[in-house]
Amino acid sequence: MALDFDGYAIGGLSVGERRSQMLPALDAALAVLPEDQPRYLMGVGDPVTIVEAVARGVDMFDCVLPTRLARHGTLLTDSGRLNIKRAEFACSGEPVSASCGCETCRRYSRGYLRHLMTVAEPAGATLCTIHNLTWMLDLVGRIRRAIASGTLDALRHELAVSYAGMNPGG
Repeated sequence: MALDFDGYAIGGLSVGERRSQMLPALDAALAVLPEDQPRYLMGVGDPVTIVEAVARGVDMFDCVLPTRLARHGTLLTDSGRLNIKRAEFACSGEPVSASCGCETCRRYSRGYLRHLMTVAEPAGATLCTIHNLTWMLDLVGRIRRAIASGTLDALRHELAVSYAGMNPGG
């Protein structure tokens, strides 16, 4: 901090430990960083940890998680993770999410995406990636609106319930 950077990166926290271990370490790091300069948390991409970090004062993130999940057929939704390769989606005409406006949800069914993923067609991973990145951008917008309206705690709770099984580190 003596160097007076324009912003501060926090790294080494998302390397396999559980969220219950990572968040106290994040709290300790944030306690010594200036509140009036950008704080960047490296390598964090799960929805619950993002909203928890924002609630603590983190401004920016980056992570491969949304694209890695997409390449393996896992889609992020308001209800939690959806594994598009599951047999139950073979004949589904539904979009991944009826409330999502991405090209994937507007144009392709769960059944078609499942087919693409099960035959290892590269377009499947691309379409799933488009959805996951759109969903993440929408999540950031929801976080901003929740901060502005004073409802961030409600959003934190909603995500914790929807993504209860998605806990970094096991």
